[in-house]
Amino acid sequence: PILEAYLGRRSAAQVLGGKLRRETGETIRAVLLYGDLRGFTEFSETMAPEAVAAALGAWFDRIAGAVHAFGGEVLKFIGDGVLAIFPIGDRPASAACDAALSAAAAARAGMAHLDQARARQGLPALPFGMALHLGEMLWGNIGTADRLDFTAIGPAVNLVSRLEGLCRPLGLSLLVSGAIAAETTARLIPLGDHALRGIAAPCAVFTPED
Repeated sequence: PILEAYLGRRSAAQVLGGKLRRETGETIRAVLLYGDLRGFTEFSETMAPEAVAAALGAWFDRIAGAVHAFGGEVLKFIGDGVLAIFPIGDRPASAACDAALSAAAAARAGMAHLDQARARQGLPALPFGMALHLGEMLWGNIGTADRLDFTAIGPAVNLVSRLEGLCRPLGLSLLVSGAIAAETTARLIPLGDHALRGIAAPCAVFTPED
C-alpha cells in the first residue's frame, strides 16, 4: 500500500516483482489522459505556499479520484499536471475510451463544485485543461544506474500533452483526439484538424457534447 501510494498500482507491482534495473520496459495500448491547471505558475507566485499546496491537492483529488473511479490509473504527477491511463487489455478499445470520457466528465463536475466552494471563500477559481488520446506508450524504468523512475514515453504521450495545450486557445476544458473519436460511442463535436507543436501530422480534434 505504501508503494502504491507513491508509484501507482502498475509501478508498485513492478518494484515488488524485483524490476529495479534500467530496461526497455513494456508497450501498453491505452487511453491516455493528461490534464493541468492553467496559469498555475502565476498563481503560485502570488499565493502563500500553504494555499498553493491546498489548491494542488484539491485538483489532484478531483482528477485522480475520477480516474480511479472509472478503472484508470494515475501514472505521474508532473508539477501541476497529471498523466493517467486506461489500459485496453482484452476489452474493446471503445470500453476504455468511454471509461476515460466518463472520468473526464466526473473530473470536470468535481472541479465545478470546487470552484463554487472556493468562490464562497473568496478564493480564485482553478481553470484547467484535459486531453484524451488513444495510442501506444512505452512504460518502464528510465533514469540513471542509481536513480530510476517509472515513466511513460512515446509519441502518444507527447501528443496528448500537446493536445491539452490547445484547451486555452480554443476556450475549452476537454479535448479529444481523432483516435478516440474513431472508437468511442459518445457523441463528439468536431473542431477540425490542428497542428500540434512537435507533432508531424495535424491532429483531428473533438470535444464532447455537453
